[in-house]
Amino acid sequence: MIPTGTPTQVPSPCFALLAAASPIHDASVLRNLVGSYVAPLRALGGQSWDPSAGPTALPLVVFVATGGTERRILEGARFDAGEPALLVAHPGHNSLPAALEVLARLQQQGVRGAIHYLRGPDDEDGLRKLSEAVHDRAVRRALFESRIGLVGEPSDWLVASSPALETVRSVWGPTVVPLPLDSILSEPDPEASARGDALARDYRAGAAALVEPAESDLFAAGRVHAMLRRVVDAERLDAVAVRCFDLVVRRRTTGCIALAHLNEQGIISGCEGDLVATVAMLWLHRMIGTLPWMANPSRIDPERGILSLAHCTAPRFAGRAYRLRSHFESGLGAAVQATLPTGPVTLVRIGGARMERLRALDGALLANTDHADLCRTQVEVEVGRDALQDLLAQPLGNHMVVVWGHHAAALRRWHEAMIG
Repeated sequence: MIPTGTPTQVPSPCFALLAAASPIHDASVLRNLVGSYVAPLRALGGQSWDPSAGPTALPLVVFVATGGTERRILEGARFDAGEPALLVAHPGHNSLPAALEVLARLQQQGVRGAIHYLRGPDDEDGLRKLSEAVHDRAVRRALFESRIGLVGEPSDWLVASSPALETVRSVWGPTVVPLPLDSILSEPDPEASARGDALARDYRAGAAALVEPAESDLFAAGRVHAMLRRVVDAERLDAVAVRCFDLVVRRRTTGCIALAHLNEQGIISGCEGDLVATVAMLWLHRMIGTLPWMANPSRIDPERGILSLAHCTAPRFAGRAYRLRSHFESGLGAAVQATLPTGPVTLVRIGGARMERLRALDGALLANTDHADLCRTQVEVEVGRDALQDLLAQPLGNHMVVVWGHHAAALRRWHEAMIG
């Protein structure tokens, strides 16, 4: 079971550090200058890099120590057109004008980037912002290294949430691996059955109540997880999006517990074959380091600025009660009715024809509810009247993703730098 619903501290990633200085400057002055700035940059995770050593697999930060370095930076740094350049400037030695010239040339070549200005080696605020920018680039690289398994086609009703696989790759980074739905619909072998049954017993042992499902429903749901986990391991997947309603129709069971538990295991999992929501969940997991939950926006209270969200695939949270219920629409199978932590949350939706748009809203999860006509896990989130009006006027699609803590500003920063 996942330990908490609150965000964890994401460690600063390592980065390649290129210190560019002109040889015409006094050697001792130059040595002291570079040393005073390189020390805090190394403390952030910087590792000295020489362009003659070949390309680096790490995000690159260029410390523009002096002027007269423009051409050397452009010829040696090998900036990736898809990854915004990171230049660090400081108050002396014509550092800032050189950085401005370099970035202007990069922008002429179609390379985005930013100059991080440090007022001195001990500029804590400047170093913090630089660390955030390095983290953002590491997240981008992690997404481009990720593999999402699309098990079956997206559900038919996702008319605004079925992007081309090449769009997912080119805009957000993950490689989408199409997989046949039969890979999880076939009858499990004895090993998969045993692992699925063990999972079912674990869920039953921790539940406050078993409401609609029979024990046999739990075992069937556990075996779906075992089959799906086998696919994840075989295909080396970081995430899956599953056309789960076919399990209801063809197997009289559900994928709710399978997807919930995969999320608990750190394998990001979206239901209904929703690639858009799954990409958002994977992004949030890489950005923040805690687990997200995808849900339907189900009700609104315009006067109070409250949005109700509901779905059947919520993970369990340590120390919080959960009940085992049936799948809402069909009354079949097994699902978790979780009690989700109240407090600050962020609601996220990406969308647009090329998945280029972002809605990120800071809010407060006020309460868990239990309405008979909604999916099993239900919450009320206060987001404000204006946010609700915007949601209705310019929707990006159905599912929204919830993550704990307030992160809207950081998510918008990343989106502006990486997606544009």
